[in-house]
Amino acid sequence: MAKAEVKSGLMDKFQTYLGEFVYGGIDGSVTTFAVVSAATGAEQAVSVILILGFANLLADGFAMSVGAYLSSKAESDSFEKHLREEKKRIQDNPDEEKAKLKEIYQSKGFEGELLDQVVEVISSNEDRWVDIKMKEELEMVEEPKSPLAMGAVTYLSFILIGLIPLLVYAFSGFLPLNNSQLFLASSTLTGLGFFIIGYLKAYVAETSKIRGVLETLALGGIAAGVSYVAGDLLEKLIAG
Repeated sequence: MAKAEVKSGLMDKFQTYLGEFVYGGIDGSVTTFAVVSAATGAEQAVSVILILGFANLLADGFAMSVGAYLSSKAESDSFEKHLREEKKRIQDNPDEEKAKLKEIYQSKGFEGELLDQVVEVISSNEDRWVDIKMKEELEMVEEPKSPLAMGAVTYLSFILIGLIPLLVYAFSGFLPLNNSQLFLASSTLTGLGFFIIGYLKAYVAETSKIRGVLETLALGGIAAGVSYVAGDLLEKLIAG
């Protein structure tokens, strides 16, 4: 029973942060494959592709996770600030705040004795009163997810999914493949990664799974194509 509860808790946590996992994975796979494509277009050696790929994976992933953390932390700090302000307003001017509360529920169609009862019930509990003010007046809802966890999940997914385009190059010493074949194998694996992450993206957004997969494949393909051509042109210009 305990194992089942732990498993259920882990699944709930995974679903909670699935959005961060998906978008971190999309960015990781697209940007890393773009680096691989550019380096391949420029006819770089496998060692150079690995250096550029892993540098991008670690640095860009960290930057993205820090951005996710700071953005979420700013929202959390803003919510806490307004929460304190609303509590102080209620404590300093309860009658004025009751009048505002009454206006809110009047606009929702409450009137007469029922309106007075609603106002009294809500204002009898400070936490409930503040919660209503935050939602109805400021349209602010507390984010249940931890900013630190959001940043960590973003970084983890960026690394895990972004690693896919580099796998065949990392093991190229054990594979009887030339550079073109390595790139084809990397493209195939990356396409599979795009498929999985596109499906998860559609799951999170509750949209068409086929559309989600096709959009992600198209995005990755375009990024890779542009990078490959750019790498090829730059190599020719520099070499020429």
